[in-house]
Amino acid sequence: MSELYDVIIIGGGAGGMSAGVYAARGKMKTLIIEEKRKAGGQAATTDEMENYPGVLSATGPELMDAFRAHCDKFGVEFTKGIVNNISVADDGYIKTLTTTKGEIFQAKSIIIGTGASPLILGVPGENEFRGKGVSYCATCDADFFEELDIVVVGSGNTAVEESLFLTKFVNKITMIVRRDHGILAADRTAQEQAFANDKINFVWNSVLDEITGDELVNGVNVKNIKTGEISHIESDGVFMFVGTVPKTDFIKGLIDLNSHGYIVTNDKQETNIPGIYAVGDVTDKFLRQVVTAAGDGAVAAVAADRYIEEEDNWRKSVVDFDGTALVAFWAPQNQDSIDVINQLETHNKGQAGKNVVTIDIFKNQKIAKQFNVSEIPVVIRFDAGQEAKRVNVKDLNELETLY
Repeated sequence: MSELYDVIIIGGGAGGMSAGVYAARGKMKTLIIEEKRKAGGQAATTDEMENYPGVLSATGPELMDAFRAHCDKFGVEFTKGIVNNISVADDGYIKTLTTTKGEIFQAKSIIIGTGASPLILGVPGENEFRGKGVSYCATCDADFFEELDIVVVGSGNTAVEESLFLTKFVNKITMIVRRDHGILAADRTAQEQAFANDKINFVWNSVLDEITGDELVNGVNVKNIKTGEISHIESDGVFMFVGTVPKTDFIKGLIDLNSHGYIVTNDKQETNIPGIYAVGDVTDKFLRQVVTAAGDGAVAAVAADRYIEEEDNWRKSVVDFDGTALVAFWAPQNQDSIDVINQLETHNKGQAGKNVVTIDIFKNQKIAKQFNVSEIPVVIRFDAGQEAKRVNVKDLNELETLY
């Protein structure tokens, strides 16, 4: 069993390392668990990084190296491992993570940034020739196809951007596009760059039907979705950029997922489990880019910090307090609730064994929800951490029943 961390981040991509920077800079004891040999996630496999604000020339790996250096500066700890289980203590606070190697880690909060892996189409030959001409990473494998002819499957931003990178190495690219002639799923700038590149050709209204070869890929069979006609294209390699699948199998049954398996979060990157957050490509979101993942990480780290501060204060002042705690739920714009607090503090001033604890129902929504407080002022008396009496205050004289 390791020591207790304030936050453990699962995944060392842009979202995870951004969260690491913000958490560690906020003096949180922070650990990033990364399954790969080197942190960086999907961004570390992307050559061109043209849409990260302020970065005009760095490649994906270079930018991720800078993220890692930033984490190191503030003391983020890193370890390699694959988390296969998360459990939550009965009181909901301490979370326990277990890896496939049997390692156990504990934290007050968790940020999930496991990202997504390439979608496998499952066409004949895809699995057979994986690593033998079938690739899902241009940066990883481009140099194996120097001066050769290849096929790219897909037409979104990733497919187009990776194809443009591949043109630096290969002789010719044939893009298999499901859409009608002249229509790609990429943004306008990427489309213009693709159409202007002499090395990129297009096969429209078509899908990949089969990957052929002997020991290595030697071609593909392509099906026209309008005519049903199947044609053969000779090729030395196939790069697949048709989408991604979120890495969420290890949290199914614990965290709410959408119908496609992505984690559902709110604007604070909170999941349905208090103290567990999710960032980046693993979440249900409109845009999956390095810049949005980095933003997610910053939000999640700050939200986790506030969560821990609230929970630690609650436990110290109420749950673990041996005396009597009078918990007043209030809001700064509600004068009646302010009057209640003033009277409680005046009456209990200097009395040993008594705490007056104030809970702003807007800043501490979790605790307010936990005790079903929706209208204020409300005061709950706790004796040795257990709820003893509740008063929905209509008149200040009602507070006498709490003393």
